[in-house]
Amino acid sequence: MLLSRLLESTGYKGKFKDREISFITDNSENVTSSSLFVCIKGARGDGHRYGRDAARKGAVIVCEHSIGVSDEIIVKDTRRAYADFCGAFFSNPARRMKLIGITGTNGKTTTAFLLKDIFEKNGYKCGLVGTVQDMAGDAVFYSERTTPDSFELNCLFSKMVKRGCEYCIMEVSSQALSQGRVDALSFDCAVFTNLTQDHLDYHGTFENYAKAKKKLFSMCLKGIINIDDEKGLYMTHGEKCQSVTYSLLEDSADYTAKNIVQKSNGTEYEIIHKNKSIKAEVGIPGLFSVYNSLAAIVCASQEGIPLEKAVQSLKDSKGVKGRAEVVPTNRDFTVIIDYAHTPDSLENILKTIKGFAQGRIITVLGCGGDRDKAKRPVMGEIAVKFSDYLIVTSDNPRSENPQEIIKDILKGCKNAEITVETIENRRKAIERALAIGEKDDIILLAGKGHETYQILGDKKIHFDEREIVSEYLNREVSR
Repeated sequence: MLLSRLLESTGYKGKFKDREISFITDNSENVTSSSLFVCIKGARGDGHRYGRDAARKGAVIVCEHSIGVSDEIIVKDTRRAYADFCGAFFSNPARRMKLIGITGTNGKTTTAFLLKDIFEKNGYKCGLVGTVQDMAGDAVFYSERTTPDSFELNCLFSKMVKRGCEYCIMEVSSQALSQGRVDALSFDCAVFTNLTQDHLDYHGTFENYAKAKKKLFSMCLKGIINIDDEKGLYMTHGEKCQSVTYSLLEDSADYTAKNIVQKSNGTEYEIIHKNKSIKAEVGIPGLFSVYNSLAAIVCASQEGIPLEKAVQSLKDSKGVKGRAEVVPTNRDFTVIIDYAHTPDSLENILKTIKGFAQGRIITVLGCGGDRDKAKRPVMGEIAVKFSDYLIVTSDNPRSENPQEIIKDILKGCKNAEITVETIENRRKAIERALAIGEKDDIILLAGKGHETYQILGDKKIHFDEREIVSEYLNREVSR
């Protein structure tokens, strides 16, 4: 694509030498002779430092101040320019779909999948961008992070449009919002699930974290808001979008869930809307599944799908890989894998299990390295409060010493009235839990969920907990 066409998207009026651009990047390692290299200031570095190297490779440089090269385009905000350039490079595919963004600490993935299910059962083809995977209709693509960078994102949008998608449902992370990855987008609806402690290593304070989430609601026409969360009303306060509220506690909400019945294989409740009541069922246990499914139903309803049809569409939904996922064992105990990696999500899944467990709850817990350290002792405290046996282990230690992470978790396990065991090797920790499992016990493998890898130092190794469970139990049978 000609540089002149890209520059039209930003309204750039300066001088430039027109040429063909075949790739856009903010990573100097990916630069080629026909690239547009955008210098972006980040938390750990400034792309302007690499601009001259990129220019020597033949790239056109986009920067916020002159770096002394001949082919440079100076703009006020390179983050926004990058988003605009990437959209224009793919002919702005996002403008040919309706976008729905979902943000919050927990529940984004499940809500996104449930919403996609509702739309597709009502005749709309959908794309999906999220933590577990990206999708264009039925086509599945590997997901590296919750919300991709602007170039990857528009590449995905282009695939969705080519496959006839009318909607794109996106999980929108706080980092993506603060880094401007979605700045060039407009959302039909934005959904707020909840806000609890997470990512303080990146945002610094809880208020900064909330502020990053709030940004999404300056970019949408309607905000679907969980007002049971203390930050719910804050999300749309002062914004121009229409606010539509849902709740399990407040009768003043536009949509309220009442008469909730929790079972081991799902949840039933009534939705009250405009003085009318409709019974809803979802095949996912736990109070959190009421919030997630209600958010999806409300959003679909606001997009024009009749409430009754939206509710009916979720009757057979079974949830998402790695979210309260029951692993087949052919044993008299149960193994559940859940992505619980925040205090709130860990408490939610443990309380859910507590509601139907007939035997012990054996929890295997680790915390990620190079991430929010403050939540580690809190998660340890929650685990000993709601478990009968706790095995503290590793998760994705990354560059941190696994033993130091374990020590942080154990700070919350002081004076525990249950057995707390530490096994650094996560495979051995899982095998230990399986070895002590008895009739009616429930073994919770918390933290990794859908992930099929483990990050040790700078290496990513294959690590699928489903395979580990299966391999161990098969070995036991053959003995």
